[in-house]
Amino acid sequence: MTDTTTGELPVAVIGAGPVGLAAAAHVIAREMEPLVFEAGATPAAAVSAWGHIGLFSPWKYNIDQAARALLEPTGWVEPDGDSLPTGAELVTDYLAPLAATPQLSGAIRTHSRVIAVSRVGKDRTPTPGRGDTPFLVRSQNEGGEIEDHFVRAVIDASGTWETPNPLGQAGLPALGEDEAREAGLVTSPLPDVLGRDRAQFAGRHTLVVGAGHSAANTLLALGELREAEPSTRISWVMRGSDPADVYGGGDQDGLPARGALGTRLRHLVETGHIEVHTSVTITGLGTTDRSATSAPTIRHEATGSDTAIELAVSGATPAGAVSLDVDRVVPTTGFRPDLSFLREIRLDLDPIVEAPTGLGPLIDPEHHSCGTVEPHGARLLAHPEEDFYIAGMKSYGRAPTFLMATGYEQVRSIVAAIAGDQEAADSVELVLPETGVCSADIGSSCDTPVSDDTTGCDDTADTTGCCAPAPSPQPVTIGISTGLAHGRSAGRASD
Repeated sequence: MTDTTTGELPVAVIGAGPVGLAAAAHVIAREMEPLVFEAGATPAAAVSAWGHIGLFSPWKYNIDQAARALLEPTGWVEPDGDSLPTGAELVTDYLAPLAATPQLSGAIRTHSRVIAVSRVGKDRTPTPGRGDTPFLVRSQNEGGEIEDHFVRAVIDASGTWETPNPLGQAGLPALGEDEAREAGLVTSPLPDVLGRDRAQFAGRHTLVVGAGHSAANTLLALGELREAEPSTRISWVMRGSDPADVYGGGDQDGLPARGALGTRLRHLVETGHIEVHTSVTITGLGTTDRSATSAPTIRHEATGSDTAIELAVSGATPAGAVSLDVDRVVPTTGFRPDLSFLREIRLDLDPIVEAPTGLGPLIDPEHHSCGTVEPHGARLLAHPEEDFYIAGMKSYGRAPTFLMATGYEQVRSIVAAIAGDQEAADSVELVLPETGVCSADIGSSCDTPVSDDTTGCDDTADTTGCCAPAPSPQPVTIGISTGLAHGRSAGRASD
C-alpha cells in the first residue's frame, strides 16, 4: 500500500443498483471519492434482469435527492412523478443516465465482483489500530483476474438478487434441487414469461412455488400466456393453507396497482386457470427422460442428441405425501444475503433475519408485514467494524419488507457518518406514500418487483397480518437521542 492517508482514500460501494448509485452520489456530494464495484456487465444489472416488471410506487418516490443533483445539470428530464415505471424504465430513464454522469462514470467498475473485504494487514481478530487501518477490497473480473483495492470505508449495497432462498424445507435445498437448477428446470425468480423466456413456458406445465408478490407476478403472466396458448398449464404450491391470504386488500388497498394484483390473481384461481396446492412443503426434485415433444430438452454435447426432461416434484402435506410432474419450476421463495465475502469483517447480525442487530426486530416478518418499520440510518445500521455498513435490500437480510426510498435515506445517513457529520447522520427524515390495507406477503408494502404495471416484494414465508390505512404522505424526522420508538413511517414505497 502507498503512503496515502486513510482519509484520502475512496469510499467503496459494492453494487451499482438504485441504492448503490445513490450511495455513490451522496459520497460525491460530501466531496469524497466513490469506487463502485458492479458484478454485472452494466450498472443496475439486477434491475435489468427484471426489467419487464413494473413498480407499485410512482417515480416521485424512486429518485434519490443526491442523484437528482448530479442528473439535473446534464439536461436530464425527470419522469412524471405520478407514473409507475417498469424496471427497464427505471434503468433507462434514471439509473443509466445517473451512472453516465461525469462524476460517476469513471468511478464504476463493471464485471467486477467483490470476493472479499478485510482490513489491510489484519484479519478479523486484531483490535489495536483497527479503526485507523484502511479496508482491503478484493475484486475479480470476468477474466478471473484478481485485484486489491484500499479504501477508507465500505458500503455493501450488493442486494440479494443472486441468492434466492431454496425450495426445500428448513431453509435447505430440496433433495435434487441443485441438479434441477443446473439442468435449467428451475428458473430465475422472475422469468420474463411473456417476453424473452416465453418458449420455456408456452404449452408446458409450470409450477410456481411461493406466496408473495413474485409468485403473483409470474402467475398472472402465465395466465395471460395461457389465453394465447391454451395448452399451457399452471400449478401453484404454497406452504400456507389458504390462497385468499395472498390476495391482499383488493380495491381497499391504498396503492391501487397493488390491490389490482390480488384481484386479478383471485379471478384466475376461482375460474380454474390456476391449480392450487396448499399446505405443501417441497421435499425433493427428480428428473426423468420422456419422449413427449412438448417437454423441455437438454442438449448432450458428447452425443449431439436431445433428451426430453420432466421434473417430478415431491412434497409433504398434513394429509400425506404428494407428487407433481411439471416442465418448469419458478422459485418465488424470497431471498437471503450473501455474507460469504464478509468473513473477515466484524458483523453484528440479528440471529433470525440476518440484518444488523438493531434493525432485526423492527423488520422481522413474523411481526412486521406493513407500515411498522421506522426510518433508520447509520447508527442503527452500524457494525462493530467501524466505517463498514450494509445498506439497501441486503441490510434487511431475509426480511421481505425493504423499500427503495428507505435505502436512499439509509445511504444519506451512512455517508454523513463516514464524512464525520454525525448530526446529519442522526437526523433521519423520510417521506413515504400511504399503503392502505395489507395482509400476508402480497398485501404488504415491499420492495421487489411484481407485475406488468405493478410491483411488490419478494416473498419469504406465508405470514399473515393486516393494518389500517396509513396516514397520507408526510415527512418523518427521528432524532437518535429520542429513540426510534417515537418515530413512525407514514407508509411504504415499493421498488
